[in-house]
Amino acid sequence: MGNLCIRASALLLGMAPVVAQAQEAPAGGSQSIEDRLRALEANQSRLEDELRARDARIEELEGQRAATAASAPASVGGAAPGVITAEGMAQAAGTPPVSPASGGALSSFGKPAEEARWGTYEGGKGLVVARTDQGELDFATFAYARYLNGKDLDKTYTDSFGRTSNIDRRHDVQLQKITLNFKGWLFDPNFRYLFYAWTSNTNQGLGAQVVLGGYLSYRFNDAISVAAGIGSLPSTRTTNWNFPNWLRVDNRTMADEFFRASYTSGIWAWGEIAPGLKYRAMIGNNLSQLGVDATQLDNGFNTLSGALWWMPTTGEYGPAEGFGDFEHHDDIATLFGVHMTHSREDAQSQPGTESFENSQIRLSDGTLLFGADPFMTGGRVRKATYDMLAVNAGFKYRGFSLDGEYYFRWISDLDTVGVVPVSKLYDNGFQLQGSAMVIPEKLQAYASGSMIFGQYGDPWDLGLGLNWYPFDRREVRLNAQALYMDKSAIGYTSVPYAVGGKGWVFSTDVVLAF
Repeated sequence: MGNLCIRASALLLGMAPVVAQAQEAPAGGSQSIEDRLRALEANQSRLEDELRARDARIEELEGQRAATAASAPASVGGAAPGVITAEGMAQAAGTPPVSPASGGALSSFGKPAEEARWGTYEGGKGLVVARTDQGELDFATFAYARYLNGKDLDKTYTDSFGRTSNIDRRHDVQLQKITLNFKGWLFDPNFRYLFYAWTSNTNQGLGAQVVLGGYLSYRFNDAISVAAGIGSLPSTRTTNWNFPNWLRVDNRTMADEFFRASYTSGIWAWGEIAPGLKYRAMIGNNLSQLGVDATQLDNGFNTLSGALWWMPTTGEYGPAEGFGDFEHHDDIATLFGVHMTHSREDAQSQPGTESFENSQIRLSDGTLLFGADPFMTGGRVRKATYDMLAVNAGFKYRGFSLDGEYYFRWISDLDTVGVVPVSKLYDNGFQLQGSAMVIPEKLQAYASGSMIFGQYGDPWDLGLGLNWYPFDRREVRLNAQALYMDKSAIGYTSVPYAVGGKGWVFSTDVVLAF
């Protein structure tokens, strides 16, 4: 249509002087008019030749642009956790790419994928700082400010052995956590990196206040990628690359926190071995190396963790396979998974009790297994073997979600000094989390809770909350939560739990996650 308009305009412009002269020509000047008409036809032919040459040049340039786009290197997340495309915090903080059930070119946060270019924002990857044929650098962050009110908790707690301790009933405002992620690829799109700075301001002044970590990885194909560095052991669903796509803000249910492993240095592999069937397996130094130096490790490379999960109905489970159906699945999405972890642990390689994102082995009343005289018998445990099994299932449908997980933990082969009244321990428990999008892409309500069935008590928790998304996107939300705990088995400054806590805790969080 554009070329037709150009040709018509040229023809009119070419005819204008001839017609004018023809109107002014005296009678008998017909020969002069014929000459002018022939000149007009010659001029029109020349203009058409120029237009054809112009069209050919445009087609040539468009072909070159298409060829350049086809040969451009893939982004670090593949067709890209959290974060999480959806391999943003997947290959960057650990989660494979997925698209919402509605289909189409979507980012990991359910919005239309933006044109692939540097100097812009891409959901699930963050800000593309640089993208060349030699590499890519992306920047992403996770941070939130929290108001916490724990004044309703009981003031003291008495454990199973008669020891009474004071409860720290916090009431404060904190810029709770900041994570800065730098990720991308270099020289080969399959050779990828992630480096991060991670701090929890509730830990100001403690040795583990700031963590610098990351890993290097190589993707061979869809079935296998391999990485080495610091990563989360896939011991439960929340340690398997779906952070920060949780209903709660950066705090798990009590049972999940009690049973899970954490971050450690090691080597791991992951991939998709059949449509909708994925795995991840890791061998590491210990259950949690944050706040533990190399000289404190037991010199035994004997921490193993693996996960296998299947999404049979839609082949996916939302961005990073997280919790909640923000994306609104029109077809029922389902997930079934199993996680297994084994580790030989000793007292020296346990993180400090206030190390953020830590994982200590505790009795079900909150007593540290490797603490001084844990059973009030004058003895202590030097080494123990930890084995844990977790199975989970969930579904999402039209803004509703329900997810459950059951845990089994065995502590055995105790190496003790002095009198210790047990030779092994067994605990089990579960968690349930359900949510509904009250207003699509705007307001989400949720309930989550858990219970531990242990040899030294049966603690439980219940959380009720709302998530409001002011920009109709996952990346920014305001969370308000009421959390009730009954004789909490876990607790440290980075979470709203207090060991032995009984009562309500209220929190409000403003979250940025991209």
